[in-house]
Amino acid sequence: MRIIAGRWKGHGLKPLRAKGVRPTTDRVREAWMSALGDDVIDAKVLDLFAGSGALGLEALSRGARSVVFVERGRAALGVLRANIEHLGAGSQCTVVDREVFRYLSQSTDAFDLALADPPYAGDASRKLVERWAAAPFARALWLEHPWREQLRLPDGSRTRRYGDTALSTLTAPH
Repeated sequence: MRIIAGRWKGHGLKPLRAKGVRPTTDRVREAWMSALGDDVIDAKVLDLFAGSGALGLEALSRGARSVVFVERGRAALGVLRANIEHLGAGSQCTVVDREVFRYLSQSTDAFDLALADPPYAGDASRKLVERWAAAPFARALWLEHPWREQLRLPDGSRTRRYGDTALSTLTAPH
């Protein structure tokens, strides 16, 4: 696993190796960041279900101002912190050791972009869409989920397919 583009292009990242972990592939992450384009520049980013931090660190590498990583798994937190340290990105990163929905219910921060790659098992994607639709916590939510998963996305949402993976974009009303 590596940073694909930007100031840290080519830098390796420590992967999270744990049962049931499914990291975003380099191909999907590259497509994701390309689709974000210039929207990532100077953005305040929220990385939910952060895992190793690859999504948020890729956003920083491409010009994001800062990233808040939300993760609760002990192994993931160790890998995430090691990757932030490896890149020397600590001054632009905040790591929150909390369950995602608890964080969202308590946070008053507003973000430009929220990136989310929840576990495929369970209903975290559905719950995240419902939470965002009720009270957007970012101007845009970019959500990775299984292609076959049926989500009730708000009007104006867009979904792109990459094999068995889907990337849905939800945009807050102006």
